[in-house]
Amino acid sequence: MARGKLRIYLGAAPGVGKTYAMLSEAHRRVERGTDCVVAFVEHHDRPRTEVMLHGLEHIPRRELEYRDTVFTEMDVDAVLKRRPAVVLVDELAHTNVPGSRNPKRWQDVEELLDAGIDVITTVNIQHLESLGDVVESITGVRQRETVPDEVVRRADQIELVDMSPQALRRRMAHGNIYKPDKVDAALSNYFRPGNLTALRELALLWTADRVDEYLQQYRGEHDIRSTWQARERIVVGLTGGPEGRTLIRRAARLAEKGAGGEVLAVYISRSDGLTSASPKELAMQRTLVEDLGGTFHHVVGDDIPQALLDFARSVNATQIVLGVSRRRAWQYAFGPGVSATVARESGPDLDVHIVTHEEAAKGRGLPVARGGRLGRTRIIAGWLVGVVGPVLLTVLLTSVNTRPADAGPGFANEVLLFLTLTVAAALLGGLLPALAAATVGSLLLNYFFTPPTHTWIIADPANLLAIIVFFAVGVSVASVVDLAARRTHQAARLRAEAETLSFLAGSVLRGEDSLQALLERVRETFGMESAALLERKSEVEPWTCAGSAGTARPIERPADADVDMPVGDNLVLALSGRVLPAEDRRVLAAFAAQAAAVLDRQRLKQEAGQARELAEGNRIRTALLAAVSHDLRTPLATIKAAVTSLRSDDVQWSAEDQAELLASIEEGTDRLDHLVGNLLDMSRLQTGTVTPLIRDIDLDEVVPMALGGVPEGSVELDVPETLPMVAADPGLLERTVANIVENAVKYGPENEVVLISASTLGDRVELRVVDRGPGVPDEAKERIFEPFQRYGDAPRGAGVGLGLAVARGFAEAMGGTLTAEDTPGGGMTMVLTLKTATDHPPVPPDLPAHITS
Repeated sequence: MARGKLRIYLGAAPGVGKTYAMLSEAHRRVERGTDCVVAFVEHHDRPRTEVMLHGLEHIPRRELEYRDTVFTEMDVDAVLKRRPAVVLVDELAHTNVPGSRNPKRWQDVEELLDAGIDVITTVNIQHLESLGDVVESITGVRQRETVPDEVVRRADQIELVDMSPQALRRRMAHGNIYKPDKVDAALSNYFRPGNLTALRELALLWTADRVDEYLQQYRGEHDIRSTWQARERIVVGLTGGPEGRTLIRRAARLAEKGAGGEVLAVYISRSDGLTSASPKELAMQRTLVEDLGGTFHHVVGDDIPQALLDFARSVNATQIVLGVSRRRAWQYAFGPGVSATVARESGPDLDVHIVTHEEAAKGRGLPVARGGRLGRTRIIAGWLVGVVGPVLLTVLLTSVNTRPADAGPGFANEVLLFLTLTVAAALLGGLLPALAAATVGSLLLNYFFTPPTHTWIIADPANLLAIIVFFAVGVSVASVVDLAARRTHQAARLRAEAETLSFLAGSVLRGEDSLQALLERVRETFGMESAALLERKSEVEPWTCAGSAGTARPIERPADADVDMPVGDNLVLALSGRVLPAEDRRVLAAFAAQAAAVLDRQRLKQEAGQARELAEGNRIRTALLAAVSHDLRTPLATIKAAVTSLRSDDVQWSAEDQAELLASIEEGTDRLDHLVGNLLDMSRLQTGTVTPLIRDIDLDEVVPMALGGVPEGSVELDVPETLPMVAADPGLLERTVANIVENAVKYGPENEVVLISASTLGDRVELRVVDRGPGVPDEAKERIFEPFQRYGDAPRGAGVGLGLAVARGFAEAMGGTLTAEDTPGGGMTMVLTLKTATDHPPVPPDLPAHITS
């Protein structure tokens, strides 16, 4: 069954019109005859949105009861049974009520897509998992409902629903988003112009990145090599010299001038590299470019200018930044240099910036390595010198020899001149041009300059010996030059491999364990279109892709690859794009081994995480069994004994005795209820299923309600009515305060009251619970917040040691903190810190609580 298509309407903040746009699309599809239904859409009492729901078929929601409240969620089973062509599902990041089919709504959507149903949904930028820290730094609010970025990236269509901050605030002021009583608080808090502008920029940039991914994929599929200047992408060519830092900073400034600019620093190693690079300098430049928000790339290429241009075009760059050459004036005799060559061959689609720096024209630190097999230009020059040169020299010498006999250079000098041409041909073109020069020179010497001339006969044996020595010397020189070129090429090749392997080793030392990043580095290093790591469990099972990189379609099996490097029996690194020479496979093998190691590390981390979870679960279960074995049995035994006594026919109990037994039953029941409640709360905290419903509340409304479990007169309240409201879940806050106060009363002296005071501290509100008990040493202050911990000689019947652990867990779930301090004069003070309401956007009271299962 074909997977359904996912369309997402992405917004920067609530109220920009995502749901309205989704409903408009639904009406368009219904008018075209598409079977489109509504599975879950929240209109939040917004009249215009509610009107858009008319005329669309609705699938009834499923009702679920939680905490004595009935909630409604999408009925996935009903949608699968109905099987429409398109279904509307609002609020992709929503957390389902416990008892639902899946914990998160995006998991419901994945199930519908797997069933072949197209889904249209909505999500805000602040709900993307990778942006949680960024959004919290902007708004001061930690988003607890998130959706994995990969789920959104896999969407077939992402449409940005945009609105200016001014227009959104006008909508808010007109009551089109929240209830009128919440408008003022929202406008002055979450919906401040600065917050909305930053969130809007975040949404635009994230969408632009996704569009860029689609563009790169399209260019790869259609083999488009020319640059499309959709956004500024600046490539910095590094040589490993000290001028690199200047170039990187210059490129960063250029990128800042254009919104969304990107900097890519690239170091290209080749047989005759730009210069002898300093590994320390390259490491510093890599750190610098990453600190400035750019990326560092290492590419192997035989032709520096061409490799640089190929890299720039492959990443769709718009500008290239290069430094002025460090060569001295006389060194330009060897060629125009990389900068001039890149500028000449860049074409109209790439701008080249040549930046001056302090190292310009100061000379290179080490001589340029001229290794590598001789280039085409030198080979052509060698053939010209080896074939045409002897002919021209013969013409010149023949014209000289027509003069009087004493005007000629003499046979010995003529041989030396021809030998000079042979050596020059060897130096320029290598072995074959030198052999040609020696052969042509020998024939011309024999025919034109050896008596008798103009014949192939050599009368004087000395002349014959001279020609033979001339030919032998020419061949010897050519062989030595060719051997030197081969050795230089091998040395340069080994140097390039060493540089590549050093970068690979550096990634291992830095602890980089991203398989995607490593495969991308493999693809860049060897100039491939795609790279993939394929694996299979056995020889009879099909290959699966453990990770891939590149714009081309991922490789599905080794037979489809241009290059494959096995790693063991069931793991293969596969590349597509071109066939690699045999000498490159040694470095590729190192990359393949590293990819296998990275994959193993990732899986070991997952297994270690699972093992930690199991160990923690076992520890909790062991402690729970210990608690059940005594602390829960004690109140049960008390209740059973009292009930048995009351039911006994052998004793006639007085009214006072009956009241005492009933009080024992009530006390045991309350104690049992408290213990079980703490156990269940700790279980929820350990599994991460506590998601509070944050609202704006007053402490003086919640704190008195938390004192029901302590004796009357044991607590003194000092909570000013002028305190600002706090952002908290009323139920969780009440449980937190109750556990703290009960713990303070339990360990405090009987004749001392516990003081509860509250005050503001910056943008926070502190609630302090002060007791005069024995206190806790500094080294034990953190340990008392661990589950199943009792301090000192607390009796077994004092509880299972969960009160403070639950209190801290609830406090952190609400974005607050709970710490222990010494009370001046003796005792302990528990400090509960909460965010003020100004740090949290108000939530409409009609929205249901979002609780994970």
